[in-house]
Amino acid sequence: MLFKLSRYKEAHKYLDEARRLFLAFRDKARTAQVDETRAQVFVAEGKWKEAEGAARRAASSLEKIGHRCLEVDALITQGIALARGGKKQRALFIFQKAIEVALQVNAQNKAGLAALTLIEEVDQLSPATLQAAYQQAREWLAGSQSQDMLLRVNDAAGKLATSLRGTLSGDEATEILLTKGFDFQGTMLAYERSMIKQALAQANGRITHAASLLRLTYQGLAYIIETRHPDLLKERSPVRRRAPKGRRG
Repeated sequence: MLFKLSRYKEAHKYLDEARRLFLAFRDKARTAQVDETRAQVFVAEGKWKEAEGAARRAASSLEKIGHRCLEVDALITQGIALARGGKKQRALFIFQKAIEVALQVNAQNKAGLAALTLIEEVDQLSPATLQAAYQQAREWLAGSQSQDMLLRVNDAAGKLATSLRGTLSGDEATEILLTKGFDFQGTMLAYERSMIKQALAQANGRITHAASLLRLTYQGLAYIIETRHPDLLKERSPVRRRAPKGRRG
């Protein structure tokens, strides 16, 4: 809480004391968690080298004692520190390791978080890697109830679309579209449909709430569903008609 309030010096003091106590009790798992939290503080401070070192130590310790889910959290923090410190290839490897470990223990939500964070933190991914990361993040996080997570997945879709557009010249794009080598419009419609379906599920079918999650107006989302994704009409809650004036019931 202190580091989230940007009170970093105080945060380190409490982490020092927590680490001392856990070491006294020989609690390796919680000691490693303190190290991972300290890495997050270093990230907030912009101290990438220190953050990477603390997260790496935490991940190594958690791997040795078999706490694989907690190891994934530490690996994600390590990947963030590496990416922001300019070590993109190393960061890519660490995020891939986090995904692998998460899948080994059947923690698909954590695998999805690792894939999503990979998209957010590592620039200049190949279109194939970016598309694969987005596709799997969307699938693995499909059951998430977090509005923030839904918005992050939505932003990742935008990054994917930008990347796909940016890799082609106008002539190349035209040629692909004419030969139907890649259905860009169809692909984007599929992503759009997926995001709307997730938002409707999160909002229990309420268009107003779903529109808010997607940062659209009610009218805009309703129009998109009716004109581009009519199959999603069944996903929305029934429209309540107001009774005519003068009638009660």
